[in-house]
Amino acid sequence: MAKKKVYAYLVNGRKGIAETWPECEAIVKGTAGAKFKGFESRIEAEKWLEAGADYGKKHLTAEKGVYFDAGTGPGNGVEVSVTDEKGKSLLKKILPEKELNSKGRQYAPKGATNNYGELLACKYALQIAEKEGAKNIFGDSKLVIDYWSKWMVKKDVALETVKLAKEVSGLRSEFEKKGGRIMRVSGGSNPADLGFHKG
Repeated sequence: MAKKKVYAYLVNGRKGIAETWPECEAIVKGTAGAKFKGFESRIEAEKWLEAGADYGKKHLTAEKGVYFDAGTGPGNGVEVSVTDEKGKSLLKKILPEKELNSKGRQYAPKGATNNYGELLACKYALQIAEKEGAKNIFGDSKLVIDYWSKWMVKKDVALETVKLAKEVSGLRSEFEKKGGRIMRVSGGSNPADLGFHKG
């Protein structure tokens, strides 16, 4: 069952939180300049409104650590993102600047799936955490965190993904032996989130 969301809105100076999308839609529909966004908790929604309903400030309560994500939004292939808790890109700490785009992200190999991009982002997050001495890594991919990075991969997965999963599971094992933790957060609570998914 999907988690229930709440929807923060700002319309003509009036702000509030709707309990359902139809309730929010009735308030914002047809109003020029209306701002609205779905959240998994009232606290996140309230903080977004307090910050001026700024779409650029979507992660206001992130715990200190390394965050990772991947997405396919702009149509140039899968983008890989690894940031700190404030959304600042960390990929330049381990990759040459020429491999990064103007937003400090890297494109996964041509033809890569989004899940492969998430796994690659997890690898980079582990490498950055090792280099920087970080103990907490966060991502929003259940598949990568609960399975692939633990070397639990189905037989029908592409060979490149299998090889990467094996490498990532080794890095994760070493990271956890030293007291590191990899935890799941929602896309709405992930500063590395590329925002290319619905909701």
